[in-house]
Amino acid sequence: MNISDFRVEPADYKADFDDLRAVREAVFINEQNIPEAIEFDAADPNCHHVVARDNQHRAIGTARLSPEGNIGRMAVLPYWRGKGVGKALILAVLDKAQKLGFTEVSLNAQAYLVDFYRKFGFHSEGDAFTVANIPHQLMRSTLKPLEKTTRPVPKQRSALVEIAEFSSIDEITAATLALIGAARKEIRLYSKDLEPFLYGRSDVLEALKQFAINSSGGSILIIVQDTLAVRADPHPLIDLAQRLPSIFTIRTPIEPADLQYPSAYLINDRDGYCFRQQSSVLRGVWSPVMPSRNRQLMDDFDTVWERCRVCTEFRALGI
Repeated sequence: MNISDFRVEPADYKADFDDLRAVREAVFINEQNIPEAIEFDAADPNCHHVVARDNQHRAIGTARLSPEGNIGRMAVLPYWRGKGVGKALILAVLDKAQKLGFTEVSLNAQAYLVDFYRKFGFHSEGDAFTVANIPHQLMRSTLKPLEKTTRPVPKQRSALVEIAEFSSIDEITAATLALIGAARKEIRLYSKDLEPFLYGRSDVLEALKQFAINSSGGSILIIVQDTLAVRADPHPLIDLAQRLPSIFTIRTPIEPADLQYPSAYLINDRDGYCFRQQSSVLRGVWSPVMPSRNRQLMDDFDTVWERCRVCTEFRALGI
């Protein structure tokens, strides 16, 4: 078992609900016979959730942190137990609690897991009690406040580069390759159908592949609107994402306004952007260094990303 066989990431309750539910239903409802009314409670939507995923993006574990600092719904699918998933989940939740400023957290541990939680600084408090016919023990842990760090001096930005227009496949390809080549750790793509005339090109695919190989800890986040169109014909970008699932994450919108958004764009973490008003046409504008426009598109992307769902349509392809 390699650490790369799974990862733990924040989960959006609305967008990732099906994945959270699948794990918790399998573990708590089916395996432990906990009533559904208890398992999915009114506190759920207000909690901070994390999810563990395997390299095929399938959910394998969950946990949550309530606004009051209570950790719960720690669940790991049977095959993945004893392989470090539970440890990764609790560490992720504790890290989130520290970042939120909590100085103490609590949890109701199932009795057989008391020793597990003690390894992470939890101590028992009070008498054991029973919930849904399962013995539990209240446990608490004190968190060390995060040290305040001196804010680093901002790095000097590259000089702004005047916005340029493009209207041909050669021009948009050159802009796209420049943005991919300049990216440090992150590329974000908002697309209707992963436009094959651009993202199906061998030179663009090779650039994305090289970014994925050479950027330690890098990520390529993709929002695709029309999943049916993408599935209709084999798409080389999907094939690439299948081979590199730890780098690529694909989501699809669920809100009507997001599904009807007409534009398409590519942004990187070096203040560059490439934008087309209509996703189906070549004409657009770009700049390798334009922080204000890059930040605006970053914020727009993040807002939609949180409303999207995981692109389950591609799971048959291994994503």
